[in-house]
Amino acid sequence: MLRPLRLARVAAEAEGLRLRYVAQRTVTRVIVGLIALIFLLAALAFFHAAFWFWLRRHFESPATSLIVAGGDLLIAFIFGLFAARSSPGRLETEALEIRRRALENATSTLAYSTLATQALRIGVNMFRRGRSPS
Repeated sequence: MLRPLRLARVAAEAEGLRLRYVAQRTVTRVIVGLIALIFLLAALAFFHAAFWFWLRRHFESPATSLIVAGGDLLIAFIFGLFAARSSPGRLETEALEIRRRALENATSTLAYSTLATQALRIGVNMFRRGRSPS
C-alpha cells in the first residue's frame, strides 16, 4: 500500500518541477516579448519621423531615420523570434515523463491491490460458507 503513495508523491514532485520550469520559461518569454515591443514602438516612432522629414523636405532622403528604424525593426524581429521559439527544456520534458510513468504505475498498482482485495473477500466468503453448519 505504500508503493502507490510513494508513486503519487513522486508524480506530484515531478509535476511541481515541471510547473516551476514552465513558469520560468513563461516569465522569460514575457520579458523578451516586452523588449521586442519597446523596439517595435521605437521603430514606429522613427518611421513617423522619417515620413515627416520626407514630407517636409519634399523628396529629400531621410536615410538616417530609415536606417535607425530598420535597425530597430531588425532587433524587434530577433527578440520576437526568441520569444516565439521558446520550447520546453530537457528538465521540463523529463519531469513530465516521470510524472506520467509514476501515475501509470500508481494506478496499475492500485488496480492490482483492488483486484487482490476483491479476490480475498470472495475467498473468505467461500471458506465461511463451506464451514458453516447448514
